[in-house]
Amino acid sequence: MRILKPFLIVFFLTVLNSGYSQKIYTEKDIQIIPKPNQLLIQPGAFEFSKSTKFVATTDFQKEISTALINKFEKAAGWRPEISAASPQSNFIQFKVDQTLNKEAYKLEVSAQSITITAKGNAGFIYGLESVRQLLPNAIESKNVITTQKWEIPNVVITDEPRFQWRGLMLDLSRHFFDKNYVIETIDRLAMLKMNVLHLHLVDDQGWRIEIKKYPKLTEVGAWRVDQENAAWNARLTTNPDEKGTYGGFLTQEELKEIVKYAATKNIEIIPEIEMPAHVSSAIASYPELACFNQRIGVPSGGLWPITDIYCAGKETTFEFLQNVIDEVIAIFPSKYIHIGGDEATKTNWDKCPLCQKRMKDNGLKNAHELQSYFVKRMEKYINSKGKKIIGWDEILEGGLAPAATVMSWRGTKGGTDAAEQGHDVIMTPESHCYFNFYQGPQNEEPIAFDGYTPLSKVYEFDPVVETMTPEQAKHVLGGQANLWAEYLPNTKESEYMIFPRLAALSEVLWSSKEKRNWNDFTSRLPSLLVRYDYLGINYAKSAYLVTAASTADMAQKQINITLKNEFPNPDIRYVLGDKTLAGNAVKYTTPIQVKETTIVKASLFQNEKLVGKIFTDTIIFHKGVAHKVKYLTPYNNNYKGDGPYTMNNSIRGSKNFHDGQWQAWLVNDMELVVDLEKQESVEQVIIGTLESQGSGVNFPTQIKVLVSNDDITYKEVGKISRPYAVNVNSELKDFKINFGKQNARFIKVIATNLKKSPKGESSWLFVDEILVN
Repeated sequence: MRILKPFLIVFFLTVLNSGYSQKIYTEKDIQIIPKPNQLLIQPGAFEFSKSTKFVATTDFQKEISTALINKFEKAAGWRPEISAASPQSNFIQFKVDQTLNKEAYKLEVSAQSITITAKGNAGFIYGLESVRQLLPNAIESKNVITTQKWEIPNVVITDEPRFQWRGLMLDLSRHFFDKNYVIETIDRLAMLKMNVLHLHLVDDQGWRIEIKKYPKLTEVGAWRVDQENAAWNARLTTNPDEKGTYGGFLTQEELKEIVKYAATKNIEIIPEIEMPAHVSSAIASYPELACFNQRIGVPSGGLWPITDIYCAGKETTFEFLQNVIDEVIAIFPSKYIHIGGDEATKTNWDKCPLCQKRMKDNGLKNAHELQSYFVKRMEKYINSKGKKIIGWDEILEGGLAPAATVMSWRGTKGGTDAAEQGHDVIMTPESHCYFNFYQGPQNEEPIAFDGYTPLSKVYEFDPVVETMTPEQAKHVLGGQANLWAEYLPNTKESEYMIFPRLAALSEVLWSSKEKRNWNDFTSRLPSLLVRYDYLGINYAKSAYLVTAASTADMAQKQINITLKNEFPNPDIRYVLGDKTLAGNAVKYTTPIQVKETTIVKASLFQNEKLVGKIFTDTIIFHKGVAHKVKYLTPYNNNYKGDGPYTMNNSIRGSKNFHDGQWQAWLVNDMELVVDLEKQESVEQVIIGTLESQGSGVNFPTQIKVLVSNDDITYKEVGKISRPYAVNVNSELKDFKINFGKQNARFIKVIATNLKKSPKGESSWLFVDEILVN
């Protein structure tokens, strides 16, 4: 029998008396997002209790301590105190180290105390946010949880961001969001150690900032005629005499409150005041700002091209903008003013005598150079006020303003070109950073812009382009997500588009490139989503969805279905027919072969439990499958479908009309004949269609079915008429035409195109399948 040596006995007694947690923490337990750059896990844990003290020596330290203390009060039922002096143990304290970088922090946790070391407020905020994410997820609860142990592992974290600009842009113009939502967004940015909130305050569809010198900007420009029942791009031109009722704006006092609150979270608010385009709301308020003093209404929806822009030839235009900028600067202490500068259609400048005179007087060759003059002149004024400008990458056209920072959205080329010229750059390419794009299969998602930016694609983003030299890379300040709000009528839908994609971007912009790993990120993400549940954030679960890609082998009359998911090595399981997934699911390993009518159900599984929404698809092998189709009116070359059997391959199209399963007709009606190759008994024809009025796609207004045995003489057996109706959604619809049993070989289907939308635009007709039963 071995006898413990005296020093071991003393060691174990010390450990027991110190409150040493029996749980042994590993790196898997550290689920902080964004991932810290250096992490050392040590034995033991610090346990928070009602006697824990927050040692704060400044008002700011007290303020940020109170934010975490409030969480303990709600979730634990007790409230730690703030103290000016350090007790012997059981405390959290702040320590200043001027040698650290501005946003760096060091977090040291032992069983007796927690120390956050930083140069100043930014590091202290981020250190506390890491403490928050080390605590159990239940710290976010709004109700007391009495069974929870409130401890964090003993760690040493040394951390700082890779990039200085880590941002999100909220578009308040297309749909208005109030002060409370902006404040909530600030909290959520801080949680992820983001430090910039870019507010898009001005656009065609609404002016959202109070300017006291020009009251009509909010009396008129902040309100538009309510056409929310129609698709964004299908809305009609507004009559300038019709009073707007939809909209809103932020007062200067509200904006000052937002700025003040953001400062407590180390978040800089960047205002964007668009010029020279995206300003219909201003011109609706003050028509003299336009080239020809034209009266317009505030647009209620999509507008293209953007021709109503500020007149560059009038001195009063610059006087107006300078006065606006003066009031903006008085609200926002930010280093930057964003002036937009994108998507200006300059046709009025080409016709305006005053603009032409400006060009002649200043030796400008074309309207691009006139826009450069416009931007440079406004930059000079803004610089004189101690501020710098940011513009979208179009400000490169005609020559870049001397000290401008470029926000590169049309890919990264604009940013690369600007960096080569020695300008600072913020990378925000729409391919990875536009959060108004779909993040999952369109059939399962709310309507969005026609692009695809899933969670995994956001995580692939890197602001530094590989071809950049080290010197050029130094000009890359960082990146940001942009959330344009055309399709976001409320805050819940806005949250859905932001989260959890913003978590992926936060890690891209904070963590060192070497530390980033998709597998590791996805293992930490579920913990954050639990916190979002507690916080009531309407985050998207799109990354958990199973998606399918189907191919048709018409020679074998077989459909091959491939299943996939965003997560690495996903455990996808499926069933065929009317079985339930629970207890019946088969693990997916190779494409599923389907040769008869059936239902396919699939889902992601984690830890033997079904996760996320169940994927369901019905494959129908109808009498028309794999038979010849003769087109009496040819389909449009841009939408040819998936070969000769597109109309009868049993594969249905999705709401993404670029998925290769749709054939389309522009203005023309669809007229085709399905040849069954022998007489068959038929009694039903189903026509699969799509409507997306914002994209100019409309349901047919009438469908006829005719049958024949000789392809010469046809008999009409069924007809459906459907008048045009406003539809705000993207919708798939099967039109079913039933008729008495007929023996027929040839089935003719005629679908009548709407021809012209109420807006006067050419109408598309999309069809994905003709099912013959």
